[in-house]
Amino acid sequence: MSGDHVDGLLADWARERPDLDTAPFAVVTRIRRAAALLEAAVDAALAPLGLTWGALDVLATLRRAGPPYQRSPTALYSAALRSSGSMTNRIDRLERAGLVARTPDPGDRRGVLVALTPAGLALVDRALEAHRATAERLLAALPAADRPPLAALLRALLLGLEAPPPAGR
Repeated sequence: MSGDHVDGLLADWARERPDLDTAPFAVVTRIRRAAALLEAAVDAALAPLGLTWGALDVLATLRRAGPPYQRSPTALYSAALRSSGSMTNRIDRLERAGLVARTPDPGDRRGVLVALTPAGLALVDRALEAHRATAERLLAALPAADRPPLAALLRALLLGLEAPPPAGR
């Protein structure tokens, strides 16, 4: 079996800095490279539907909320898998496309809710099917039995990364 892209990087470091323990690089760089390749493949698969993974994330977050498929922008940001920095822009683009609508929040006179429109609901359900098929295709290199242990390892990593820093830091 030939090496992957990261093997080449690690070989370069072993030659240039044999004193440097590159074991952490082997994991972190592979995760970073895999994330970039996965995002590009998912974006390409969603492009025929006029979506990106970021847009699907917003629509899917609303879809997961259940009827009436709405959340406040703050709750939408908190539940989404993306940063808050671009959430307003994403909502604006989805609203212009007729996939979401902002409505006054009856529980907060100053607030708004973001809700899926009927077109948004129909599109997100189609996009989820396309996304699932793409994810299956992207994972084809991994035997099915290897996927649950990998998911568990990644969960443990994320729990550590998402944990609040210890007090005093």
